[in-house]
Amino acid sequence: MLGIGLWQLWDIERQEKVSLEAARELIQADKQKDSKQGLKVKTGDPAGLLLIPKLGAELPIVEGTAPEDLERGVGHFKGSYFPDENGQIVLSGHRDTVFRRTGDLELGDIFTLKMPYGEYSYELIETKIVPADDTSIINLQESEEELILTTCYPFSFIGDAPDRYIMYAKRVDDQRK
Repeated sequence: MLGIGLWQLWDIERQEKVSLEAARELIQADKQKDSKQGLKVKTGDPAGLLLIPKLGAELPIVEGTAPEDLERGVGHFKGSYFPDENGQIVLSGHRDTVFRRTGDLELGDIFTLKMPYGEYSYELIETKIVPADDTSIINLQESEEELILTTCYPFSFIGDAPDRYIMYAKRVDDQRK
């Protein structure tokens, strides 16, 4: 059992590194683009990077939130928006891998999304805990742009956690970098 568990952790870390390199290459290759026009991301493919400066984290964003997608990095909820699309950008990750230290974040901390067409910063403005089956936080209607990150809670729970930790962040920049 211990061997299987260690192998799974190694494999998840390996897949995340592969996705991180692919996301970096995507951003570097498309850095000259002026818009998101043509951004077509297939399930499981990298879409960009999530930077969390306070944690020193640079995480690949992959399309989809199925278990195999979340093994590759932070999952972009299919059907949610990307920066500059005026809606909710919903990202999810495992509490014991990519979002291992999100409990250390405080209101006012910054998240940066690096996309092939620009860089966007968001300030953490609210957190809350909801039951695992509560989907009311996701609103796929066009609205004010906001970044929502979700992970399982409690952070130290062993097994399937009963709740979700939700982080809300508002856009703090109006310029692409």
